[in-house]
Amino acid sequence: MSNAPDVILLVDDDAAVRNALKFSLGMEGFTVRLYATPEALLAEDELPAGSCLVIDYRMPAIDGLELVERLRSRGVTLPVFLISGRVTPSLRVRAASLGIDGVLEKPLSELVVSIRRVLDARP
Repeated sequence: MSNAPDVILLVDDDAAVRNALKFSLGMEGFTVRLYATPEALLAEDELPAGSCLVIDYRMPAIDGLELVERLRSRGVTLPVFLISGRVTPSLRVRAASLGIDGVLEKPLSELVVSIRRVLDARP
């Protein structure tokens, strides 16, 4: 049996990407909560335990790395996957320094497998 999270928290400023990922992850049995902006996620008082974050890297105002930095400073230790249209070695290094579990390049054929692998490895 999988240790699937209660919910995937998805932050992406592109509505088409949000909706496509919600559909795809929903087909895999995940509940998906959508956020159009990093600020919308940051406005949440409490994030559900057992959830997983999927965050777009390039967004206006606050990029995905800054969002993760702000969440980490608030004590949020949920697993995080950063998604981007272009992944560079320096982006991977910066993401790893924040404890991000994976950096995936769009299209996201490996997203579900990556989420399950990280969550199944939790104690």
